[in-house]
Amino acid sequence: MFNLDTFKTYSRAVAFGAVAISAIAFAGPAKAAPVQLFPFFQPLPPMAAPQQPYQPYQATPYQAAPSEDQDSVEMPARFRRQTVSYATREAPGTIIIDTPNTYLYYVLGNGQAIRYGIGVGRDGFTWSGIQSVTKKAEWPDWTPPPEMIARQPYLPRHMAGGPGNPLGARAMYLGGTIYRIHGTNAPETIGKHVSSGCIRLTNDDVTDLYSRVSVGTKVVVLPMTERRAELGSATR
Repeated sequence: MFNLDTFKTYSRAVAFGAVAISAIAFAGPAKAAPVQLFPFFQPLPPMAAPQQPYQPYQATPYQAAPSEDQDSVEMPARFRRQTVSYATREAPGTIIIDTPNTYLYYVLGNGQAIRYGIGVGRDGFTWSGIQSVTKKAEWPDWTPPPEMIARQPYLPRHMAGGPGNPLGARAMYLGGTIYRIHGTNAPETIGKHVSSGCIRLTNDDVTDLYSRVSVGTKVVVLPMTERRAELGSATR
């Protein structure tokens, strides 16, 4: 015969057991690690900026001060600076330009002079006469005169002094003319008739002459005549 009280007691026991089993299933042992539901991945470190390819150290090219000795062209022996015998009535310290033979003489006196090889004016641009040094300049700027620009419009209107400047390391200005005795950035033109009337020396030679000349020095430019035998003979 069915006993209602017994059935209720049985039902409570079953329910209690289910709850207990569920609690054990979810709680587990007190010290157990939690179950990980997904695979574990170690986080990647932050990406570093890409490294530049290794390049050996290269120093900034050294910009040397303009040298006064840039004449690497080998001069013929007769155009090298030398002391020679030279007969003249001009006073010591005078400059004589022997245009046809492309020499410049600095008179020492006692029948001697220092002779330099020079470049002179090309055909149609030679001149002669007496002038004096009115100005001296080291590494001069170059401003071509209007007459030269009219003939050569491509020329710069102004060029700062330096190794690339056509006037070279030194310049000595002659009177109120457009002519100068100056250095050159083209030493291979020494001994030739190439300029627009100026007298050019190598940078080394013009620096030597510059050190001997003062403002007021007399300059005698001989006319372009038939080439003569050399007037001076080397003494040392």
